[in-house]
Amino acid sequence: MLPAQQGYDRAITVFSPDGRLYQVEYAIETVRRGAIAVGVKCKEGIVIAVEEKPRKLQISESAQKIFQIDDHVGVAAAGYIPDARSQVDNARFFSQSNKLIYDEPVEVETIAKHLADQCQQFTQYAGVRPFGVALILGGVIKGKPQLFLTDPSGTYISYDAIAIGSGSDHVTDFLEKTYTEGLSLDDASVLASAAIYLASEDKEGTDHIRMAQIKSDTGMFEIVSKDQIIQYANASKEKYPHEKN
Repeated sequence: MLPAQQGYDRAITVFSPDGRLYQVEYAIETVRRGAIAVGVKCKEGIVIAVEEKPRKLQISESAQKIFQIDDHVGVAAAGYIPDARSQVDNARFFSQSNKLIYDEPVEVETIAKHLADQCQQFTQYAGVRPFGVALILGGVIKGKPQLFLTDPSGTYISYDAIAIGSGSDHVTDFLEKTYTEGLSLDDASVLASAAIYLASEDKEGTDHIRMAQIKSDTGMFEIVSKDQIIQYANASKEKYPHEKN
């Protein structure tokens, strides 16, 4: 980077001459270097899945990158996970406050906009830094699945299927080619497993895969068991064998 650009590189509130906020771009790069996270929407609900690589002696019974916001909303994160915990706590407080005020479950888009607004504020004021995490928010409202993505710039967008983290461009291309609106929840879970394998260095085993579902009929967030993940993973290898090479 040229010396003349270093001032813009260090100041979050100043645009560079070519219209860039370098600190925001660095935060987005942090997301790109994170482990892969995938969200898939289908007629029967939402599937969110992440790759986690625990160390040999680490106790990893619970997912570190999948969070429950409310009974009907879950989140998968990629990037700087401590920032994700902060945003998740914010989303949980916002969701419960909305329930107390309006006496109805909060819309997934409402949570996504609230978190995106906070991300945008952290690109605008001196003395703070952008959140170094992107979130996939999935949930079911009145039987209708909803899936949103937020990123460090403050953008939030609705998707049918999306991937974030390392290798996400390749995985997104794969999802664009294979996703169909008529997927069942099991088919969507198989697709999410294939997407994780595609981006991961580990092409065998399932210890590095974590998954959650929100079913349309119950509207409840559920962590998928290890045994069920094994079934989805085996099915993904049969259905998408060319993606494991």
